Amino acid sequence: MLSQVRYRSQSGTAVLRDFVEFPSQIFEHWAAAPETLREYARHCQTGEPLPEALIDKLLAARNFNQGFATVEYAACAMLDLELHARTANKPVDIAAFERDFLARVGMPAEIGFAPPTTHFQHLFDGAGYAAGYYAYLWAEVLDADGFAAFTEAGSVFDPDTAARLKTIYRSGDTQDPMTLYRAFRGREPAIEPLLAQRGLDR
Repeated sequence: MLSQVRYRSQSGTAVLRDFVEFPSQIFEHWAAAPETLREYARHCQTGEPLPEALIDKLLAARNFNQGFATVEYAACAMLDLELHARTANKPVDIAAFERDFLARVGMPAEIGFAPPTTHFQHLFDGAGYAAGYYAYLWAEVLDADGFAAFTEAGSVFDPDTAARLKTIYRSGDTQDPMTLYRAFRGREPAIEPLLAQRGLDR
């Protein structure tokens, strides 16, 4: 909708796989922003806004089990890459491969591995996902750091920051994603905003 490129093959979601989720995922931050909740989260009959104490509880609840979820996701992404890096053209005992992998990376027994490899559809669900599961977590690094640009500016609706972000939506695949991100953020993405968002910065 915001694309301003010459060729359709470079517009919209026609970007590198590990950048495609960033433009949509960053918008999810506004849904849970206190400023948004105060305006739109209102009682259907009385119109009363959501109490501040409840907003605080809702936002705090987002951090529940994030350590577990982060380790589980990282293991899935690493296993995906490892399976696709195999060069031996012969059948593999997938259960043994999974056990060996989890032992080598030191996966805590309490977390285990979910989904089981044989049900992990992202692994072999066509070329679009092959060795690309890591991209969702990378997009979270980008969207958390990108949204932090707004909070650092003092307003989640800061117009100058929004104008810089808009350039990413306009550009599609006409520039390298990191070039676009640096132009928006003024630097390369940092991991700290994601850790803070997940409550893992303590």
